[in-house]
Amino acid sequence: MKRHFDLAIVGSGFTGSLLAMIARRLGHSVVLLEKTSHPRFAIGESSTPLANLLLEELAMRYDLPRLLPLCKWGEWQRTYPKIGCGLKRGFSFYHHQFGRAFGDARDRSDQLLVAASPHDEIADTHWYRPDFDHFFVREAQELGVEYLDETALDAPEFHSDGVTLKGKRHGQDIHVHARFLVDATGPRGFLHRALNLEEVVSPTLPPIQALYTHFSGVDRLEGNLDFYGEVPPYPVDDAALHHVFEGGWIWVLRFNNGLTSAGVAANEEVANRLRFQDGAPAWKSLLEQLPTVQQQFERAIPTREFVHAKQLAFRSQTIVGPKFALLPSAAGFVNPLLSMGFPLALLGVSRLARIIDEDWESDRFEANLQGYADYTRNELIAAEELIAALYANMDDFALFKSLTLLYFAAASFSETVRRLDKPELAGGFLLHNNPRFGEQSRACFARARTRLNAQQRQELMAQIQHIVEPFDVAGLTNGERNNWYPVLAEDLFAAKDKVGASRAELELLLKRGGF
Repeated sequence: MKRHFDLAIVGSGFTGSLLAMIARRLGHSVVLLEKTSHPRFAIGESSTPLANLLLEELAMRYDLPRLLPLCKWGEWQRTYPKIGCGLKRGFSFYHHQFGRAFGDARDRSDQLLVAASPHDEIADTHWYRPDFDHFFVREAQELGVEYLDETALDAPEFHSDGVTLKGKRHGQDIHVHARFLVDATGPRGFLHRALNLEEVVSPTLPPIQALYTHFSGVDRLEGNLDFYGEVPPYPVDDAALHHVFEGGWIWVLRFNNGLTSAGVAANEEVANRLRFQDGAPAWKSLLEQLPTVQQQFERAIPTREFVHAKQLAFRSQTIVGPKFALLPSAAGFVNPLLSMGFPLALLGVSRLARIIDEDWESDRFEANLQGYADYTRNELIAAEELIAALYANMDDFALFKSLTLLYFAAASFSETVRRLDKPELAGGFLLHNNPRFGEQSRACFARARTRLNAQQRQELMAQIQHIVEPFDVAGLTNGERNNWYPVLAEDLFAAKDKVGASRAELELLLKRGGF
């Protein structure tokens, strides 16, 4: 096979396939190359309101109507009931101590519930990636993308007019020439290995290992907790469920096909002590030290071998070059904590798609590619700084919760101003470009990574409240909520001046969104 294309995309996860669809809608010829085949196992499964909004924006901007039902739980279930999916109403956090069952649920000091939607119909979702990615590949093919799976590629050859890719597929030679190459193969992926790109060691994030798989038979946590007559803002299991302990945390994401994605991401002290490299025995040893979590997994059966990620975090020094670019998912990964991967990836797809749309074959193309790289790098660094601060305080859950409010404030504010068609107010992921929020939150993250005495700790939490308040559109600074934060329209109305909108404008926004 020997063919010429405008764009070659290596990696057919949902971001690679999405960019391929967009490029086809823009009139470009596209080849999508994949070393394995679909459906395939993958993690990185939990969406957020901002991620769904970004997917919706891309689907609307580039005329991809078949993707729109995937942006809300209710419409997804009606339109694509056979694509595996999980209901995500919010973020549930429970703090555990080794060797002890979870404490008294009447005292919410060891829990945090942050709702992301007022009801199931417009809720977020967990994406069962074998189904989800396969659907995206088929959609790309329907739009005329040339798709080649089970393809082994040699190192690319770059020329003044593009790039040549050679390799083997089913025993036959392939020879593809493209004017531009995009790597969507994930951390330490195709171009990182082929071009021997330098990996950056984060100056803030500690080394983190992970151990994960999919299970059947995982019980619902709410059956193990007594809420003493108080109804939480959403069913706590219909969420991104976090079990936090000193040095790490466990995620539990439920799908509607009977499977549950679960795993642990912990620092090296915990990972080495439990011998994560041993797989299932390490998971068993961890659960034995967390009795309430062990009870939740008492009937659980792994449906595949455990995967051990020896070094979870990754960031590439090089993100773009002559005739190539790495999507954010290939440029770096921080941690699954707080479900930041999807919005980071979709922000990158949006920026790169706009460059292809507006600057293809222009003198601005290379300069704007560098701008894309700078944005991607800075957003990964912002995520690293937050995650590093959280890992430093997993044994201090009060401060851990306070730090997470910086994330939830930035995410909810960004979503709101984008829905108001004021994306310039968002200031990038985690508002890192906002002159007030970005600089002050980074200072908080840095202080949180140091050893603090009792007075300094209280001062830091007070400072975080002070930073959050001008951007709080979700009642996060309301002390009467006592660690349970529902989605209430009145919180948004009370914050109308913060987003420069009238009550009538906000009522229309909520109506459009299905509130």
